[in-house]
Order: sequence, then C-alpha cells, then structure tokens
Amino acid sequence: MHSSENDSGKRQLKAFLNKKARFYEQPSFIPADPICIPHLFQKKQDIEIAGLFAAIFAWGNRTTIINKSKELMQLMEMQPHAFCLQAGPAELKRLAHFKHRTFNADDLYYFIEFFRDHYRRHASLETAFFPGKGMSVEAGLNHFRTYFFRHEHLKRTEKHIASPAQHSSCKRLNMYLRWMVRKNDRGVDFGCWKRISPADLICPLDVHVARVARQLGLLQRKQSDWQAALELTERLRIFDAHDPVKYDFALFGMGVMEKAGI
Repeated sequence: MHSSENDSGKRQLKAFLNKKARFYEQPSFIPADPICIPHLFQKKQDIEIAGLFAAIFAWGNRTTIINKSKELMQLMEMQPHAFCLQAGPAELKRLAHFKHRTFNADDLYYFIEFFRDHYRRHASLETAFFPGKGMSVEAGLNHFRTYFFRHEHLKRTEKHIASPAQHSSCKRLNMYLRWMVRKNDRGVDFGCWKRISPADLICPLDVHVARVARQLGLLQRKQSDWQAALELTERLRIFDAHDPVKYDFALFGMGVMEKAGI
C-alpha cells in the first residue's frame, strides 16, 4: 500500500512538473530572461559569446542583467564575434568604463582576449568546454575553467568562472549549457551544440530553483553546491531521463513568477 501511494505521488508530481515546464518553456518566457540576449543574434559564434556574457552576468536583478548585457553588445556594435576578433585599441578603449556588479573592464578585456585566441583556432566555443565527445558536464566545466585561465590574468577575474572542482553549483554555466545544448523545439533554448546530449545536462541551481526543489522534496541537501545540483538532477531524471533539465523552467518559473509557497 505504502509503495503504491509512493508511486501515485511520483506520478502526480511528474504530471505537475511537466505541466509547469510546458507552461513556462514558451517564446513568451524569453523577453524577461537573460536568454533574450543571445536571441538578438543569428550567427552561431555571436550567440555563443552573447550567451556566455549574459550567463556570467546572471546574478541579481534580471532587468539589470539584461540591460547591462545589451549595453555590452551595443559597445561591441552588435557583432560580438567580429569585435572580439578585430577590435583595436580605439574600440577596446570604449569598454574602459563598463561595469556590472563586480565584473569590470579588466575582467572584460581578459574575456575578449580569451575569445580572440579561441576563435582564431576553433569555429565554436563548444570545444572550449568539450574538446572531445563522451565527456561529462562535470569534466567539461572543470576543463573550461582551466582552459579559460591558461593565459596570464588577474586573480580577481577567476571569481567569474566557477567549476565543480571548487564545489560550486555552477548555476550560471549550467544555465549556459542548457541554452546551448537543449533542442530548440519550443523556441527558447538553441540546441547548437552536439557533443553532449540534453540527457547529460545538470540543472542550474539558483536560490529560486533550490527553494522550490526543497519544498517539493526533490532536494534534501542543505548546501546549494555541486553535490546539490547533482542530487536534484538525479531526481529529475526519474521523471525524464532524456531531458531532465526541462524542469528548470518549472522550478524557476514557480520560484520567480509565482513566488511558490507550495
């Protein structure tokens, strides 16, 4: 009896989360979310660069995140890929006063240097995360941080790129991977990277997602760290093993739009 009640509860929760995920994963979700920034572009490399900046800036007020990301794209003449490859001293000087929270011009100049070096040798940013097929997200994120900081850089810039090796939940980079890897079937994510499957993604764990997940009994761990992100994703895979991170829309939507008091 207890087991069947358990199964019934899981079925009800799955149906509930599926309904919420479908409700929020719509083009109408885009304008108020940082994903609207890469949606300003058509070229794959522009989408990748704009998306990474928007994801890195994604802490605090969403309107501010979007406005600062747009400001940066405008400073880059709405051609981030061409700008990173070709900008000379005069163009770079325009960025000298750019700032978003603790991200300043020194950090920005390093990011541009990284993009310039990478895109001179690679057609996509995907290889910066996943140089080979068959890598896990954890291995990919750890690789990316090492690869990103292989040039001389200021210590302060390191705080902008998290990794599982630091026990971070890597919320912003997991969100970015969701954008790049999940299919574009519903018009929100891009699906332009193929080296990992949507089944392999890890759910972005921000304060809203963590709160709702705990309220729903999907997350027991108290700290919101990498282990918590793995725990939540494993629970979500029970409901959809092929696309567990679609439930990010449900959990985030309830947490932000509905201020869920479940």
